[in-house]
Amino acid sequence: MLVVYVGIYLLVTIGIGWYAARRVHTATDYFAAGHSLPLYMNFATVFATWFGAETVLAVSSTFLSEGLNGVVADPFGAATVLVIVALFFARPFYRLGLMTIGDFYRKRYNTTVEVGTGIAITLSYLGWASANLVALGICFNVLSRGAIPIEAGIMLGAGVVLVYLLFGGMFAIAFTDLFQTAIIVLGLLYIATMLGAEAGGFSAVVSTAAEQGKFVMLPSLDARDILAVAAAFITMSLGSIAQQDVFQRVTSAKDETTAARGTMLGGLFYLCFAFVPMFIAVSAYVIEPDMVRNMLAGDENDFQLILPNLVLNHVPMSGQVLFFGALLSAILSTASGALLAPTAILTENIFKPLLGGRLEDRQLLSMGRIVLVMFTLSVMIFALNSSSSMYDMVQNAYKVTLVSAFTPLAFGLFWRRATPQGAILSTVFGLVSWMLAELVAPEAVLPPQLVGLGFAIFGMIAGSLMPSVAGGPGQPEVVDQAARAPGI
Repeated sequence: MLVVYVGIYLLVTIGIGWYAARRVHTATDYFAAGHSLPLYMNFATVFATWFGAETVLAVSSTFLSEGLNGVVADPFGAATVLVIVALFFARPFYRLGLMTIGDFYRKRYNTTVEVGTGIAITLSYLGWASANLVALGICFNVLSRGAIPIEAGIMLGAGVVLVYLLFGGMFAIAFTDLFQTAIIVLGLLYIATMLGAEAGGFSAVVSTAAEQGKFVMLPSLDARDILAVAAAFITMSLGSIAQQDVFQRVTSAKDETTAARGTMLGGLFYLCFAFVPMFIAVSAYVIEPDMVRNMLAGDENDFQLILPNLVLNHVPMSGQVLFFGALLSAILSTASGALLAPTAILTENIFKPLLGGRLEDRQLLSMGRIVLVMFTLSVMIFALNSSSSMYDMVQNAYKVTLVSAFTPLAFGLFWRRATPQGAILSTVFGLVSWMLAELVAPEAVLPPQLVGLGFAIFGMIAGSLMPSVAGGPGQPEVVDQAARAPGI
């Protein structure tokens, strides 16, 4: 019966996506919802895209295993990036009137920087999108009690997302995210209330977490531990800024004020609501301590199945429907954003320049849909062959953009002297130094991604101040065009 309800839910989601597809007439409609979303829809797209399978399954279980020290990147870093974007980047992004974040690199620097950063940003999405397809596979496997293998579930999930995203684009994401946000909030609050009561109430669950030392952020004052925590936080809070999915939600708003407010509200609500799955996870520990310990100590990624198994064993059918509805909502909303965002970058900032940049709008729209199919297949293959946990896949994704794309973006937006030469050196120095550090000294006191960020900043400053031998002066007037207005 549960599988039937889930099937109905998936059909409703597909129907909403197809309804939204009627609004798509141009590439701007497909990739940016026609710059038309009101505040409530913009807020929903921000929250629903960020609140994914990683938050429900991986962050909650990581909190059980490592406490707050293990979840510094998400939710703390993840919420911080949205606050930073709302305060400093949303209005400039919106004012530039761009379709993708890759357009900024072209307009501020040149096509070389556009294509180079576009490739890096696209590659970073493999991990994030794959994590959500893996989550769909796990979800279908648990729902069918093993009848659907995880691999088949991954392929089924990819097909569902592709069906409603293919024609609806960002409009489909906006409409389904609004529906899915309601399901996420209602479903998880219901489960938290039910399981919390079974575990002895709110105070008993919180006391258990405190007794187990789960609220300790720093395990020690050792330099290695402090830098590890700082690196996890910085990777998420800064590396995510140069992501297309964040940019898409900003530019899909109806005006710059809505863009800033929707992003801020989405970030703050995400930080608060991310503690609900953690509360449910600790409730699971109180209710089934042996099961939780065994899954945390199990092979591969068994710990990600703690909540689904607890719900199946301790919650009546109505609660199971709400939980898996919330879980599927979280996964589908994030997966759709993680697939459309790199599709936009590939179409607009890699393939279009390689084809000479002369594409009519309808051709660009058709190419976007073809690229979406190709990228979805690539992500599915990556997911089928990955053994990393969802949490690891997501954190690794943002290391790429942190060392390659963040510095050219931030300096290009707020420093008039930034040049194409500086941007090129920043990307090259950041990527090369990070990869070398990962190969040579991955466990060094200074984490590899901080090494890469440091070299990226050095490359930007040195390359911009030295005599130009490549790339020309760029277009510093873009800084004036995007001048930041105070307030939200």
